[in-house]
Amino acid sequence: MQLSYAQPILLAFPELVFGAVEIDGISNQVDMSGDIAALLDRARTRLAAHNESELPEIRAWRQAFTQMGLKPTQYRCAAEALLRRLRKEGNLPSFHPVIDLCNAASCAYAIPVAVFDRARTGDLLKVRYAQGGEPLATFSGEVERAEVNEVIFADLKGNAHARRWSHRQSSQSAVRAETTDILIVAEAHHTTAVEDVQRLIAELTCIFRSRFCPSRIAGISSKETGQPHMTAPL
Repeated sequence: MQLSYAQPILLAFPELVFGAVEIDGISNQVDMSGDIAALLDRARTRLAAHNESELPEIRAWRQAFTQMGLKPTQYRCAAEALLRRLRKEGNLPSFHPVIDLCNAASCAYAIPVAVFDRARTGDLLKVRYAQGGEPLATFSGEVERAEVNEVIFADLKGNAHARRWSHRQSSQSAVRAETTDILIVAEAHHTTAVEDVQRLIAELTCIFRSRFCPSRIAGISSKETGQPHMTAPL
């Protein structure tokens, strides 16, 4: 599949770094509790020294949210929301082994990690400014509509699979028990984002190889040519 970033997004956020990988052949029957625990311990170590809002990765996302016209204390990127919950509650809820692993990696690196069920996204996801009205299915069963010029992940049918960039993902493409093929996307804006996103994707890929023996793992490139901030994990 293709992951595309609209040119206005790349121009507005020149520090953006993203890494993406497709993985085929996952299941919900694999025990990754050891990997998850190790990643969360790394996150707890960082939180013991600094509040999540002080981390450079989170500060950069807060700046991006401010640039989008959002209050960063009202709308947090997914990584900050997870770290905040981990700090307050000491642990994260369990949903699915793949989601739990990626949430733990998001906390360890303080970088948002989105996971999409590729059977429910179609062949292209584009990160772009919303035209307004694109539907997003919530986990409560309601349908929200994207506001004009908010950043969304959109499919070819005009469905929003994430709103306010890294703030909220759609239930439509969420990983579930029957999911087999996924797309993982990590995005960052901070100074060492190239190295950090590369390491994050590489670590997740290594874990998936060892735990799932997946039928296929493939790095995803941006549709835009000459994009300098894409990591090439594989």
